[in-house]
Amino acid sequence: MERLHSGAPMPAHLRGSIMALGNFDGFHAGHQAVARRAIELARAQGRPAVIATFDPHPMRLFRPETPWFRLTTLDQRERLFARAGADAMLVFDFTRELAALDPLSFVRLLVGWGVAGVVTGEDFTFGKDRAGSTRSLAQLGAPLGLAAEAVPPVTGADGEIISSTRIRKALQSGDCATATRLLTRPFAIEGVVQHGDKLGRTIGFPTANIDLGHYLRPAYGIYAVRGLLADGRVLDGAANLGIRPSFDPPKELLEPHFLDFAENLYDQRIEVQLIHYLRPEAKYDGLDALMAAIAKDCDDARQILAGTPHLA
Repeated sequence: MERLHSGAPMPAHLRGSIMALGNFDGFHAGHQAVARRAIELARAQGRPAVIATFDPHPMRLFRPETPWFRLTTLDQRERLFARAGADAMLVFDFTRELAALDPLSFVRLLVGWGVAGVVTGEDFTFGKDRAGSTRSLAQLGAPLGLAAEAVPPVTGADGEIISSTRIRKALQSGDCATATRLLTRPFAIEGVVQHGDKLGRTIGFPTANIDLGHYLRPAYGIYAVRGLLADGRVLDGAANLGIRPSFDPPKELLEPHFLDFAENLYDQRIEVQLIHYLRPEAKYDGLDALMAAIAKDCDDARQILAGTPHLA
């Protein structure tokens, strides 16, 4: 799996590709349908399959004050795209220059990279002021030898269209089950384990502190979680996600405590899946009350996770 950037030429062995084109931040079930169709076409035609994404997200460029909303990092997307069967991931470096291209210039850019076909979702727009649509993509591409196909929206069991917006709303309300169903996997935060004040270690509940970075902020509270280590091990645990109201000063962190695990994880990159929202954050009077609450959270998490299969 190769990671390419739009500022560099397309390697010769990837020219003539079929490209799935979209932002694909969450790479949810709807995004997966677009990627699956592109890969099917590529395999049928004996061509490379490329999944393209944009970084930064266009909203971040035009509305930098927007609260953090990302569902995946580029590294996470690269792994997801590889698992889907793509040969390469193309990162469009989203700049004002790229955003200013008119639809025809954008199509010519794709043709210049040797892209033979593009698959998008039906709601895909492109070009300056989002003037390009799936219809104009097909119309502009056809004379230049660029085929275009749009995949209809995917709906869930409730009949509603699967979207990143729905997933964000679910996470912000603590509804991990809905987010997992729409993503086809649990929402996961990846980061490097930081050194902290190590208070958790002194009270028997050491935590692996991770900065939330540019991720969407899910509902603050206590979660049953799974940790995925770089060596492939999967750990069950309970985590506080929020500002730690029992501690001063408040600091926004994801702090998983992994059950029956005592190894040093400092400076290691791990991924933490949010499996189930247990309760909101609370402030306690004294360590005894805090320790009792953490112990109960761990027991609750252990029971929930025992009955929840692991999804990568």
